[in-house]
Amino acid sequence: MVDKVAIPKHLLGIKAVFLRPDEPFTWASGIKSPIYCDNRLTLSFPEAREAIEEGLAETVRSVYPEAQALMGTSTAGIAHAAIAAYKLELPMGYVRGSAKDHGRKNQIEGRCEPGTKVVVIEDLISTAGSVLDCVEPLRAAGADVLGVASIFTYGMQKGLDRLAEANVKNVSLCDFDTLVKVAVAEGYIKPEDEERLLAFRANPSDESWMA
Repeated sequence: MVDKVAIPKHLLGIKAVFLRPDEPFTWASGIKSPIYCDNRLTLSFPEAREAIEEGLAETVRSVYPEAQALMGTSTAGIAHAAIAAYKLELPMGYVRGSAKDHGRKNQIEGRCEPGTKVVVIEDLISTAGSVLDCVEPLRAAGADVLGVASIFTYGMQKGLDRLAEANVKNVSLCDFDTLVKVAVAEGYIKPEDEERLLAFRANPSDESWMA
């Protein structure tokens, strides 16, 4: 069973996640955010990496036992898909953001036959756009996408709605609410910041959480 507290401890400890409610980051979309997440850093820290990759492998074993292949999102999900697939002794591949403009013009890299039962590996889900950009080409190629295993989800309503509309199941090792609780318990943020952070998650475009 995946330890839902250990993963956020790792993410916070290696600074893959920064929480800065008093000095918010600005996302590319222009949204002011109290959190910045870069899960690619986990690859540089063996203990955190092992916990995450074993967590992804265990998620596939327990939630998607029929899986026949793993497919990583490009680019952040590729390394995680490779390591988890190695642990599970399963084939893996990845899906490009768009088809190549040369050669065979592949968008799916790696073998993916029609009917293959696939689990998509993603590092981070916010509005779910990147993971759905991975799911759609796989479905178009005839793959049976069982669902997604991801490292972290913000749990934003827009992302939840888009996954539901596309009939895509996601299981994350860590969610925003749990991470915030662990951050308070470990002293990364003040207890009074928890409510502000949850208000951001509930409606990121509403900047009243900063007041």
